[in-house]
Amino acid sequence: SETDDLHAAQILRLRNYVVAPFAEEFTFRACMLPVLWPHCQLMGSVMVCPLFFGVAHIHHIIERFSMNDGTPSSHIWLETLFQFFYTSLFGAYTSYVFLRTGHLVGPVLCHAFCNFMGFPDFAGILQFSTWKAALLSSAFIGGLIGFIYLLQPLTDPLLYGNTVYVSG
Repeated sequence: SETDDLHAAQILRLRNYVVAPFAEEFTFRACMLPVLWPHCQLMGSVMVCPLFFGVAHIHHIIERFSMNDGTPSSHIWLETLFQFFYTSLFGAYTSYVFLRTGHLVGPVLCHAFCNFMGFPDFAGILQFSTWKAALLSSAFIGGLIGFIYLLQPLTDPLLYGNTVYVSG
């Protein structure tokens, strides 16, 4: 029924935007990183922990195979490899944010936001007129430059009173 569909959609939103971001960030950032930190320091922890985070998302391959929608298995494996890559990259980012700020709120909010937005549709830019495509491409590039430029100063441990995970 329509009501059941609405409830299912609400449960999925709750899972994707609240429960999963908190549970995953708590597990991989708040629990795993403090164990890795004494042995690996900042860069080692930021590189190792996300690999576990990426592996934890490989289970989505089961959903893809069970859909039985005619997608070739080679495409499903390629999608899974790509998902492992970008979830590991995202895990490195949230690990870095957690270790720099010493707080779990930032990674949880980043995770919820990314789940809401989804992976950027770079190819979708091509469907727009030339000037709109140029504007969107410029926005992507500007956002990337801003992200790279502001990541260090906005995660400065002194802004958050973080004295736990500060390197020498």
